Amino acid sequence: MKIALAQLNYQIGNFELNTKKIIDHIAKGKEQGADLVVFAELAVCGYPARDFLEFEEFVDLCEQSAQEIAKHTTGIACIIGLPVRNHLIAGKDLYNAAYFIEDGTVKAVVKKALLPNYDVFDEYRYFEPATEFSCIEFKGQKIALTICEDLWNINNNPMYVSHPMEELITQQPDIMINIAASPFSYLHDDERVEVLAKNASQYQLPLLYVNQIGAQTEIIFDGGSMAFDKDGTLLDEMAYFKEDFKIYNFEAGKLQGLTQIDHQIVPDIEQIHDALILGIQDYFQKSGFKQAVLGLSGGIDSAIVCALACRALGPENVMAVLMPSKYSTGHSIQDAMDLVNNIGCMHEVIAIKEAADAFDKMLAPAFHNLPFNIAEENIQARVRGILVMAMSNKFGYIVLNTSNKSECAVGYGTLYGDMCGAIGVIGDVYKTQIYQLARFINKDGVVIPENSVVKPPSAELRPDQKDSDSLPDYGQLDKILYQYVELKKSSKAIIEQGFDEALVRKILKMVNTAEFKRYQTPPILRVSPKAFGMGRRMPIVGKYLS
Repeated sequence: MKIALAQLNYQIGNFELNTKKIIDHIAKGKEQGADLVVFAELAVCGYPARDFLEFEEFVDLCEQSAQEIAKHTTGIACIIGLPVRNHLIAGKDLYNAAYFIEDGTVKAVVKKALLPNYDVFDEYRYFEPATEFSCIEFKGQKIALTICEDLWNINNNPMYVSHPMEELITQQPDIMINIAASPFSYLHDDERVEVLAKNASQYQLPLLYVNQIGAQTEIIFDGGSMAFDKDGTLLDEMAYFKEDFKIYNFEAGKLQGLTQIDHQIVPDIEQIHDALILGIQDYFQKSGFKQAVLGLSGGIDSAIVCALACRALGPENVMAVLMPSKYSTGHSIQDAMDLVNNIGCMHEVIAIKEAADAFDKMLAPAFHNLPFNIAEENIQARVRGILVMAMSNKFGYIVLNTSNKSECAVGYGTLYGDMCGAIGVIGDVYKTQIYQLARFINKDGVVIPENSVVKPPSAELRPDQKDSDSLPDYGQLDKILYQYVELKKSSKAIIEQGFDEALVRKILKMVNTAEFKRYQTPPILRVSPKAFGMGRRMPIVGKYLS
């Protein structure tokens, strides 16, 4: 039996696109002699469909697409993921399911049992868990088909009380197939390999795993579909961050013609780079946008975002707006122009002194001659926000936010100013990682000007301002933030690691009191195990740790 894995980039709710991709790859499988073509979890509608699933028409369109796909399965079979209705009154209205279609007919329906309800996942909001499990019989073989999380209850601290494979193994299957929508983080690929290998070895079955690729707003899927033998040995690994299609020959209980390979070890920063490129590309393409605009300060954060946008969209589609204030240094303008010259993007220089002075004059009576403080600083940042939004409105550019994760965490940014934008490109990348990213971008030649990398970071909103005036050293800050945000450690646990108690309590207080800002910022491309946004839900007015 020849089994093809189709690792594709779907778009949520774009039934025409998704259906055509599936049909085209069924035809490709047939041309190349495949007996079965396997597609990802919820491939028909895209993942995660969220509250689209609450619309009757949306579910109807899924079924209509499935029936159209079935018409193209003469002489071949396929597995497609889609939501199906629960016809029982009790329980949720839908199942996260897969159709096994052969010769134009849906021969089997497999339903997902383990519904993740943590971090970015919210499946129990929509789906009823499966309670019955059956293998699929095809060409004299029994297939144990599972859906993503169904294979993840195998560690030392299981989240669920049941495991679908414990039921399916009693039916003596010949091979496992898992269809997935497994999001990217720079740590997740290694974890995936470990979990899937453990399933193969525990149940002594070969395993084929298909993941999707592409970005759905903030969630990025990296692909990396895989094949394992029954001992848990990795036999093949498909491409990361791009579509791929491969056929595997399963005979005599084995995946034939494959030998052991090593999992592709890619540095974290390279994975982050590739994920952000894909995230930008798909945000624009799937939203129907073509051109981006951002404020370019001469600092490292905006330089990184500009460089990534140019790689994702082409420099001819990126507008960098230089907006010097009366406090900007000459080298900041030069550093920004050096970047523009290095990458060839569009640019405009619009000084903000005149606008900021006008606001100061207008507000002087209301401010009652109080001394200069954060109010005047933020006016400058908001003037810059107005300018990039004006460019967006006038020319149809989409604004890219340039705040990094360290800034987002502690609220070091101005609402409606430098925190504005349609998508947060580096909001899940700590400042210390930003420097690594700059070095990676520059590995084949200078793109990010060296001075942008080495100079002390500054918002340049008052004379001689430095980030260090308001924030702890980024090296210390990021270590504490990682312990708190990603690892969810308490202040006590962080202090016990040797960090200064006053510093820890100050940072955690800053994180929690900035929650109201993060509620009002754009979606952030997720590249870490715990990003700000839908995967981290905190109360704004909570007292704990604040």
